[in-house]
Amino acid sequence: MERETQFIGQSATFQDAVERASQAAVLDRPVLVIGERGTGKELIAERLHRLSTRWDKPYLIMNCAAMPETLIESELFGHEAGAFTGATRSRAGRFEEADGGTLFLDELATMSMGAQERLLRAVEYGEVTRVGSSRPIRVDVRIVAATNEHLPALVEENKFRADLLDRLSFEVITLPPLRAREGDIEVLADYFGQRMAAVLDWEAWPGFGPRALAAMEGHDWPGNVRELRNVIERAIYRWGDPSRPVDALSFDPFASPWQPARRTPAPRTTDTPTEQAANGEASAPPASGPVSDLRAAVDSYERQILSDTMARCRFNQKVAAEALGLSYDQIRHALKKHGLN
Repeated sequence: MERETQFIGQSATFQDAVERASQAAVLDRPVLVIGERGTGKELIAERLHRLSTRWDKPYLIMNCAAMPETLIESELFGHEAGAFTGATRSRAGRFEEADGGTLFLDELATMSMGAQERLLRAVEYGEVTRVGSSRPIRVDVRIVAATNEHLPALVEENKFRADLLDRLSFEVITLPPLRAREGDIEVLADYFGQRMAAVLDWEAWPGFGPRALAAMEGHDWPGNVRELRNVIERAIYRWGDPSRPVDALSFDPFASPWQPARRTPAPRTTDTPTEQAANGEASAPPASGPVSDLRAAVDSYERQILSDTMARCRFNQKVAAEALGLSYDQIRHALKKHGLN
């Protein structure tokens, strides 16, 4: 119980995913781990490394979403001194640091197309080139990548490289959400409950009451195991009575009768054409519909444009003429025609 990276669960769907990871671990090939947030993707990645022949070599983790697009290539592949502003000395990237071991790329789908192209070359040929250098460096790194996105759909949307997906998807391990792991909610809750009771120095673990167990089974768990752990630990420390089974859960830590009201955008009022022009907004075209007199409709629209433009230009005829692409004489004639002088 000392380790934070244990696999807790007895459902067949979960055990199948863990078994697939165990089988793939011994093969020196890339692996994609897919799953919702909180399903244990990082635990599977670590299992793939610990059960491989690289278990005694470096295991590095990089969260692609946490790196700005301008720095992710430098972080992955390193850079030479002077390669960009602030690069005062050369630095090895994650690939060089993980040489001989495993590199876990979390949130893979957030990687830019440029970084994907360089990652493809590193996976395909085992070579990386530091930013600001033209000399390739040979590396021996196993790639394990994780995402909660549907990568084939991103390929269709031209947001992810198809050739990189082909190269990384030797094996794809899809982790089931907690709501699909039959029987595992109570097992995990009891595990987290015992750990929290020990932290709080309770003499014994009283377990959960019937209301708490029913609430657990009825919840959808969008945050999966991570959410379950938070809910259980919060419930135990709030319970405060080690002699009775814990029988109250709080799924929403923000729930309070005094919580700030949700902000809603103010309704937009419809300004008159003159007010729109004064605010710098373009004149709206006339509403569509049947027109019985074309000349009258055109004249009305022309008058509206002139009125709006004059208001926007603070009734300066010369400025309004320039805004409409007219000469000074033309706009004076138009204003006189519509009675806007």
